[in-house]
Formats: sequence, structure tokens, C-alpha cells
Amino acid sequence: MNELRYEKIAGELNLTVKQVGDTAQMIAEGATVPFIARYRKEVTGSLDEVVITAIRDRLQQLEELESRRAAIIKSLTERNLLTEELEHKIIAAETMSVLEDVYLPFRPKRRTRATIAREKGLEPLAIKIFAQEDIPVEAEAAVYINEEMGVASVDEALAGARDIIAEWVNEDQDARAKMRTLFFDKGVIRSKVARDKEAEGIKYQDYYEWEEAVASAPSHRVLAMRRGEREEFLTLRLGPPEEEALNILEGLFVKGTNEAGGQVKLAVQDSYKRLLALSMETEIRLATKKKADETAIRVFADNLRQLLLAPPLGQKNVLAVDPGFRTGCKTVCLDRQGKLLHHEAIFPLLSEKGRQEASRTVKSLCGRFGIEAIAVGNGTASRETEAFLRSLDLPQSIPVIMVNESGASIYSASKAARDEFPDQDLTVRGAVSIGRRLMDPLAELVKIEPKSIGVGQYQHDVDQDELRRGLDDVVVSCVNAVGVEVNTASAQLLSYVSGLGPALAENVVKHRDENGPFQSREELKKVRRLGAKAFEQAAGFLRVRGSSNILDTSAVHPESYPVVEKMAQDQGCSVRDLIRDEARRQKIVLTDYVTDKIGLPTLRDIMAELTRPGRDPREQFENVVFAEGIGKIEDLITGMKLDGVVTNITAFGAFVDIGVHQDGLVHISEMADRFVKSPGDVVKVNQKVEVTVLAVDVGRKRISLSLKKSPSEKPAADQNKADAASKAVEGKVPTKKPPRGDAKKRERSKEAPKPFNNPFAETLRRR
Repeated sequence: MNELRYEKIAGELNLTVKQVGDTAQMIAEGATVPFIARYRKEVTGSLDEVVITAIRDRLQQLEELESRRAAIIKSLTERNLLTEELEHKIIAAETMSVLEDVYLPFRPKRRTRATIAREKGLEPLAIKIFAQEDIPVEAEAAVYINEEMGVASVDEALAGARDIIAEWVNEDQDARAKMRTLFFDKGVIRSKVARDKEAEGIKYQDYYEWEEAVASAPSHRVLAMRRGEREEFLTLRLGPPEEEALNILEGLFVKGTNEAGGQVKLAVQDSYKRLLALSMETEIRLATKKKADETAIRVFADNLRQLLLAPPLGQKNVLAVDPGFRTGCKTVCLDRQGKLLHHEAIFPLLSEKGRQEASRTVKSLCGRFGIEAIAVGNGTASRETEAFLRSLDLPQSIPVIMVNESGASIYSASKAARDEFPDQDLTVRGAVSIGRRLMDPLAELVKIEPKSIGVGQYQHDVDQDELRRGLDDVVVSCVNAVGVEVNTASAQLLSYVSGLGPALAENVVKHRDENGPFQSREELKKVRRLGAKAFEQAAGFLRVRGSSNILDTSAVHPESYPVVEKMAQDQGCSVRDLIRDEARRQKIVLTDYVTDKIGLPTLRDIMAELTRPGRDPREQFENVVFAEGIGKIEDLITGMKLDGVVTNITAFGAFVDIGVHQDGLVHISEMADRFVKSPGDVVKVNQKVEVTVLAVDVGRKRISLSLKKSPSEKPAADQNKADAASKAVEGKVPTKKPPRGDAKKRERSKEAPKPFNNPFAETLRRR
């Protein structure tokens, strides 16, 4: 059975069966995705995390399919309904929908119209009519008139027979397959405003009279319409042209134009309208929701990865400020390890006296604690606080840096914050989080539930289990890609290290607290319940700064230490000298060190690590300074060019913080002077950008921005295209007339249809 699964997955992902089988075996033995991708390249053929994750997820899907298959066979066996032919169909079903179609005629049902007709003894009549032979239908039906059985007339007999035929049509596997394809290919989502909800549901105004193809409906619109329906502001219907659906079904079941054929035609029409259309609509709704969820979760995961891997300022003495007007600015001082040294409130924004006292306090704290950077949360009063700090004539070596504080309040009220600062209030904990987030975003953000960080799209509308799983995968990937300093990491950060988890992470911290800092990776084996398997999984991702073995500070796994020592021995030097001396490393011939367990992929990784031991894959930190004098939305003027920071990316554009307490939207159509398929192809979260203000709606707090170049900034070729477009608008060049009404909406929503053939392979392709 496993071999068949491996063959199926290998075909879907264009891999060898051995690659899938070996990867599946390691996953079954408890190996993590980061460990397999980094340290088992010889086994997998150098598969990356994306493909390994895809194998893991597909294995789980197939296991769920097998579990359902077994449950169906058990149910049929217990009811003496399982035949050899039926069992063959069940085993041959490759998807859950096909499996359910096979089982549908045998599924225990509530009492239906067809059930009632059978109780009246009308099934033999239905069989005769369904055969569509040239028979006197009414005369045949008259035979079944029986008032005791509840059949008082010919019409009642024929109606009951049609009910039975309608159920057969609905349960026919071929009919359902063709209808499923039709709904996917030609189905249309139609949205209308609910009765008397026009004013109350104004935020859904765009969907009051909306329709677009199922195949091309983007994730954000599907989720928006579903939310509007759930909140009872919209009504949704989904389906293909009815005439086309009926033509397909009649082609399957209606064999002629005789009386019996006419009755079957009526039954087919009833089956579609009363049973099959509703069943397919429900199924396609679920499928489109799943597809929309996958897209939204992927967008969220991409944003989260970029945020977690944001450039760290590094180990600096930081003064962090959580701004506020009436309650003041909570100010904390942190040492280079993020330890809280001091905290107090300053009030620079209420009066001149408070401003002067705050000025003296900040200058004193900077001198007293050797402050090297100031972090300011970007919430309420942030621009005013930033302006105050920049006016203090502090040394130029102390930058004032705006920090995205999204989620800091979540952390400040969390168990982790209470455990770390049991004697401090929420404001102090929040300010500490802001300062630490500047020093190392990854180490601080892992303390917050990923979906609370604020970089998602419709995160409350998608499947929460899938969201949690997808985001956890991202956090694990990022933590292990960067590596973790075992002697300073929090339990939350350590819990994401390959092979550890929350319980072992707590044991590591407890051992560190009781016995002092770890002196080597080898000492990790002394941690309670950290066995050989956990050590194998975790050791390569943990760093021990100051260890006597320099390899303990690198990503070289302890299992590979002997080969590095052999390289150094062959060069007549120590490992430390080998790392320092590039000339010696260049003399090494990697093929000389290939063994049964270590191949060239691992050896290349080792050499890259020896070049820069313990290197941080994140980019260099770059501060963004917002424009002076632009602190609120009312200060914005159309045409302004401003520096900003990308805070969130969605399927329809990107949100940019330009320092006015309200992020502006760069719609996907304004992201570049070319066609943009995905906003993520142009910008990343935390990226510094220059934007142009297109429009400002103060009342609705909406800001429209553009990343496009102005005419003076465009190359000549681009300018010529712009001039041609301008002439077309003026009527000097013939242009296509814009579509009107609903057609215009459909025109705007057109995209290349996305096939629903293998959603799992499609998900992998998108990654």
C-alpha cells in the first residue's frame, strides 16, 4: 500500500519513487522538515523544504483517504451490501469526491421522496419507465393505483416513479462527475444585497450586484462575499447555465421521444433542480472556499516569513518607547542581550514642562545605560514622540527607529510575558517587546501567536487548523534557517528548533538556569529527556558562542565534525586555522572526502559554512525615516512622494506605512509600469519603498498610493508608451470601448482560469 502511495506522489510532484519513499520513511521516524532538507540531502536527492513539506502533507491526505475508504468498506460489509464490483470501485477511487460518489447510493439516508415512493411499491414502475421502452405509460401506472398504499391516481404513481428516477440520476457517478466539471468550468458566483440591508451593509457595496466565473474568482473576493453572506448582508448563488446542465444530463439518461422518455426527461429536470444542482453547489462552495483558504494562507505565510526574517539591528543597548498622550510614553532600557535594566514613564506631549523633564530624562538614560539606538512603537502618538526624540540633539550615533508594534499588546498580556516579567505591568512588557523586536525580530515575534502579528488577509475566515499548521511551518523554517543561540534564547524560540518542542525547550532553559551556560553542543545531551534522536535533530541548529570547539558556533552538524577535522589534518592545521585561512580551504578536493554517508551536497554545505561560520542569512538593517511635517492623514496632498515601509501584502495589493497612523494601499494595478501577477513579485514585507499619493479619503480613512514612476523618471521607451496611451485617451488613437454594467465587472475580474485538476500539485507549483 505504501509503495502505491509513493508512486502516486512521485508522479504528482515529478520525483522518483525512491525520493518519496526515503523522505516518507524519515518523516515516519520523527525527522523534521528542516533537518531532512539541511542534513539529509544525500538521502532525498537534495529536496528542499517546500517539496519535503509537500510530500508530508500529501501523505497525510492519502492517509485520510485510506481511513475513509476503510470506514466505507466496513459500513457496507456490516450491512451486507459490499459486492466484489463495488469494492473494486471503492479501491479505485483516487479522490475523496469520487469515493463519496461511489458510496452515495449506499449511504444511510433520511426519509426522502424516493424512499416514500418505494414504500408505496412504485420502484418496479420506475424501472420500467427508466428502461424507456415503447410502453403505454399511463396504463402501466394505473396498475399501481392502491389507495391503501397511498397511490390514489395515475398522476401520483408517475410522480412517485419520477422521484425514484430523480434519485438515481442524482446518485449516478458519471452524471455527478460531468456536473462537477461543468460547475468548475462554467459556474458563476452571483452576489446580491440582502433585502433591506443596503445601508447597514455598505462595506459590501461592491458586491451588491456582482457576478464572476468560479474558475477565475480570486481568493480575496471569494472570502469577502462569503463573509458578507455569513453576516447576512449578501445572498450568494453558484451555478452554471441551467440549460447546459440539463442538456448534459438529458444526453446521459433520455434515450428517446416516446412516453417513457418524456417521463425520464421530467425526472432529470426535477433531479437537477431539486437535488443535483444544490448538491454540486454545496460541493463547489467548499472547493472554492478551500482554494481561497490556500491562497490566503499562502499570502499570510509569505508575509510572515518576510517579517520573521526582517533584518535585525543586532545586539545593542536599546532605549524603547511605547508612545502615548495622556498616559505618557512608557520608556525602558535594555542591555545588549535584551535584559530589562530600567523603566519609567515620560510625558513629552502634554505640556512644555513635561517636554523639558522628558528631555532631561532621555538624555540622562542614554548616558547612564550607554544607549546605542532608540526604538519607537508605531502606534498612537508615535510620530509626535519620534519628532520629540529627534529634537533632543542626541549623538548622531544613536538612531531613532520606528518599530512595527503589531502584536506587542498580545505578547504583553500572554503567559510568556507574565512568566518573564511577573512584577511588571502590561505597558512595561509592551515596551520591552518593542525594543527586543528591533534587536532581533525573529526571537521576539515567535513569542506571539503568528496570526496575531497582523500580516494576514482574511485570517479569521480561513480554516483555522490549516492556518495554524501553515504558519507554524513558516516559523519552524525561519528559526532553523537562522539558527538559535542556546545560551540566550527564550523557551518560546527554542521550542521551534528542530527536534525540541515546548517540553524539551523548557528543560533546556531549566538546565541552563541551574548549571550555567552550555559550554558545548555535547553538553546538550545532559538535558533531561533530551535523547539521541532529539540531539540529532536539534544540534545543527543550535549555536554555542564561546565554545572551545569553533564548529559549535556553526551550522556544521556534530555528525560531520570528523570529516572537518580530517580536512584540517590533511592541511596540517587546526580546524580554527582552516576556517581562518581561505588558501588552505581552496586546496581541499571535496571528492576525496565522499563516503557512504556524506556526499558532495553535504560537503559543499560544510565548505560554505567554514567560509562564514554561523552566518546570519538575514539582510543588513536599514532604517526608514518618514517625512517631516507629515504626521496625520490630513497632511497628505495628492502627488506627494513619500518614503514608506511595506507592512502587509495581499492578493490585491500591498499596504504601506507612510507615517500617518493609517496605512495606504498600493493596488496591484499601481505596483509597476508593467503587468504584475502577484504583489509579492514586486515588494516584500518591511521593504523600504517610495510611493506617490494618488488619492486621500479622510472621512473613510483611505489612502491610495502608487509605486509607478512619474513621467520624468521613466526611460524614453516607457515614456513613448505612456504618450501613446495618453493620445488614445484623448481620442487620437482608436481604442476599444469599455464594457458596460455587469459586463464591466466581469471584464475587471477576468483572469486566466485555474484548473481544479490536482489542487495539491497546484499548491506546490505556486510555492
